[in-house]
Amino acid sequence: MNTLIAYFSYTGHTKGIAQQLQGLTGGTLFEIKPAAPYSEDYDTTERQGRKETRDGYRPPLAEMPANLASYDTVLLGTPNWFNTVAPPVASFLADSDMSGKRIALFCTNGGGGLGHTVADIQAACKDAEILDSINIYEDGGSKAKGQLANWLKKIGVTQ
Repeated sequence: MNTLIAYFSYTGHTKGIAQQLQGLTGGTLFEIKPAAPYSEDYDTTERQGRKETRDGYRPPLAEMPANLASYDTVLLGTPNWFNTVAPPVASFLADSDMSGKRIALFCTNGGGGLGHTVADIQAACKDAEILDSINIYEDGGSKAKGQLANWLKKIGVTQ
């Protein structure tokens, strides 16, 4: 199974989870980055993210993964931004052909859970198989690795 771990991270929580997933699966890491980076000021980025989400804005991305077609499984990481995927992740999905792929969401949050991220991914990727998702509070703490390992087994990515 060829696995891509594609993620967007603003605070570093989603990146940390993606790195743990790479260690557990041996998959290829790909960081989804907007062409124009978000401000380092949290309040500025929160206002921008809220507006982009409300307006359905899809920021241009710095790059796309090479040979996306060669992956059959995509572990997709996003923070919960206003109950949905972060705008760069929405851009990634809009710019990618996910037909026939298995997509599993890992969503970090500060208390908002999954919101409607799963439904939004299902709507964006109608020709993909959407696997069970995992909701991770902030960086997952000391139990994250075990929870991720159990999740990967449950969705059939690892034995």
